Amino acid sequence: MSINTIFERRKEIERKPDWIRSRIPAGEKFQFLSRLSNEYNLHTVCEEAACPNIAECWGSGTATFMILGDTCTRACRFCNVKSGNPHGFVDYGEPFRVAEAVSKMDLKYIVITSVDRDDLPDGGASIFASTVKAIKAKNPDMIIELLIPDFKGDTKALETVAFSGAEVIGHNIETVRRLTGLVRDPRANYEQSLFVLRKLKEINPKIFTKSSIIVGFGESEDEVYETMKDLRNVNVDFLTIGQYLRPSRRHLPVVEFVHPEKFRRYREYGLKLGFRYVAAGPFVRSSYRAGEFFIRAIIEASKK
Repeated sequence: MSINTIFERRKEIERKPDWIRSRIPAGEKFQFLSRLSNEYNLHTVCEEAACPNIAECWGSGTATFMILGDTCTRACRFCNVKSGNPHGFVDYGEPFRVAEAVSKMDLKYIVITSVDRDDLPDGGASIFASTVKAIKAKNPDMIIELLIPDFKGDTKALETVAFSGAEVIGHNIETVRRLTGLVRDPRANYEQSLFVLRKLKEINPKIFTKSSIIVGFGESEDEVYETMKDLRNVNVDFLTIGQYLRPSRRHLPVVEFVHPEKFRRYREYGLKLGFRYVAAGPFVRSSYRAGEFFIRAIIEASKK
């Protein structure tokens, strides 16, 4: 195959198909949430990771805050969050600012995530717990989802978040087993992610667990099905599957823009496997429509 042919094929892949379209962030609620985030010096993963669903989620009463700073100690090859060494810095006032901002935002469902903080002894687990406590003190009926790093598989850190009071705890497996070494930072691995998800359920069976798969890296359909089986085998409740969109030229290229019909098959297969909820589509992300009525109804019913 000639160099010109390879170049033309690459251009074809990088030309987005018709179904890859996102809404431009707009509207009063979007502007209000953005202004509050800036006022309280908070980071939202919606903005940091350039999420294409920011208008839809913020408009429907769901937002995802990123605590523990904006610098990640890992460097996954798909992620738009900056990497570096925070040198152990922790802003202990952040949980209270998040709680104060949330109390003014009229949100129904809040997602708290973070960068990886391998520079901290507990990976930041105690700050997750403090943030949940602060939010619940001001908003006792708020449903909280944590989207956590792997904490290097540390059981004590997992216990801290498992008993934090959050109703949902997510940890993303990100990709299929074969591509993990290509896609994720070397300190992250497939088996460790499964361990984290399994352990969370063992520690606190009352919580709901969640994970996410990104497609478009060159995985086969069968490999995605196998990953879904692995997640169900560790009792994951909720699953999201979305399209990888390259943030910049320094990130991994898109190998495939997955057709919506294939996403439909993934969703149907996931429901047959026993996931309580599956969201699958080109713009679906790990916290996509996290507070959707169906999930809220499941959580609220479990409290009765």
